[in-house]
Amino acid sequence: MIFNSVISWYFKKRIAQVQQGIENPVETQVRLFDRLLEAGQRTKFGEIHGFKSVKNRDDFRRNLPIQNYETLKPFIKRLMEGKQYELWPTEIKWFAKSSGTTSDKSKFIPVSFEALDECQFQGGRDLMTIYCHNNPESKIFEGKSLMIGGSHELNRLDNNSYFGDLSAVMMNNLPFWVNLLRTPKHEIALMSDWEEKLEKMAEHTKNVDVTSISGVPTWTMLLMNRLIETNQVDSILDIWPNLELYMHGGVGFDPYRDPFNKLIPSSDMNYVETYNASEGFFGIQDNLKGTGDMLLMMDYGIYYEFMPMSEYGKQEPKTCLLEEVELGVNYALVISTNAGLWRYVVGDTIMFTDLNPFRFKITGRTKLFINAFGEELMIDNAEKALSQACFETESMIKDYTAAPLYLSGKEAGAHEWFIEFEKAPNNVDQFTHLLDQYLQQANSDYEAKRAGDMALSLPQVRVCKEGTFYQWMKKRGKLGGQNKVPRLANDRRFVDELKDLL
Repeated sequence: MIFNSVISWYFKKRIAQVQQGIENPVETQVRLFDRLLEAGQRTKFGEIHGFKSVKNRDDFRRNLPIQNYETLKPFIKRLMEGKQYELWPTEIKWFAKSSGTTSDKSKFIPVSFEALDECQFQGGRDLMTIYCHNNPESKIFEGKSLMIGGSHELNRLDNNSYFGDLSAVMMNNLPFWVNLLRTPKHEIALMSDWEEKLEKMAEHTKNVDVTSISGVPTWTMLLMNRLIETNQVDSILDIWPNLELYMHGGVGFDPYRDPFNKLIPSSDMNYVETYNASEGFFGIQDNLKGTGDMLLMMDYGIYYEFMPMSEYGKQEPKTCLLEEVELGVNYALVISTNAGLWRYVVGDTIMFTDLNPFRFKITGRTKLFINAFGEELMIDNAEKALSQACFETESMIKDYTAAPLYLSGKEAGAHEWFIEFEKAPNNVDQFTHLLDQYLQQANSDYEAKRAGDMALSLPQVRVCKEGTFYQWMKKRGKLGGQNKVPRLANDRRFVDELKDLL
């Protein structure tokens, strides 16, 4: 009890600093920009791009082209070979491995000490600060936090550095006192064989008082189901009765909400969304009873620009500064960070829901959409429609993916959905029509293309048997960690793989 009070006090005292960033966002970002620019002047990248001649933020966005992984790859490659100060003026020993680009299977995002301490760890601290502030009676620190992470390995190009899932990078660098609050032990948490890790995690944590969980929903559900099955209980609360918080991010949570409520049948359970990626920690949901939008965190060593999606793909796209953004516009997130990503397009799209303070929702990916017939279907549209179709048919989705279906001859195209249900609808045809109806309500372009079945016909829903997506991800070498099922694709490479498996 005393330990819980002391740790809660530690987190609560940060709330004034969090408020400072919320109340003075532009000033906070300007100060941060100046600090990053000064640091960037001491790098190879800054030397090549004339950082010393940059006077202000307008200079910066006028003179430095937008970057992506391909343009930064030569600098990152030299970093991975052991050369330093290519992108950031302090030593880089860790790289966060994430899903690849068109020319690479994986991306390796540099992670500096500053990015860990001032960004990723600060995001975790602020999440708990906000949670404790909103829940003064919480007993979350009387138990353990279950962290479902990935694995890491030695960098073969330089024996002094490592790469792995962001979660593994963080676990290997956590302050010692945080390790006292987490479970399972390191040798289990960082195992690379996900199936063996799942079994060991289930065995190791069944007698631990777990009060909070952080992890990707798919893998978290697998672990909870395994615990319930092996211990022959009705819900996870029979094993972890004091569980009160699930921290999630990386994928939309709406399709998982009902399955989680079934696994954790408690009105006292809290769900908090975060937006932390390999490139940085960007947002925290601060209102548990709200609509799921998040605060944009201003003082984590990340300077933001926002590219309207109408500019995306142009030779010289324009970006907006924080004070220039508008409500209801889809922006691609552009960041400059304390790990040396300069005007880097993250690949996610966001939309602001409030400008005082700056709150936003993730609306999708710059490349995670279907636009084969001019319908511009974003992940945000898809998940809203799926959630509503599930509600009306009393069904629950476990996993899904979708892609365009190009029909031959004079027939219209369609979207093909592969769905694995936790609880299947009694009538799949009814579910399909409801999905179509709500997609039309969510997206006017989709609605226009569906008119008269001229460009798009009714979606085709393929119900997958239990375990299909697990086997597919296993075949792709994407089990566990931060690996996520690709939801929407503008081509058929994912669904054709899935079809082969079926």
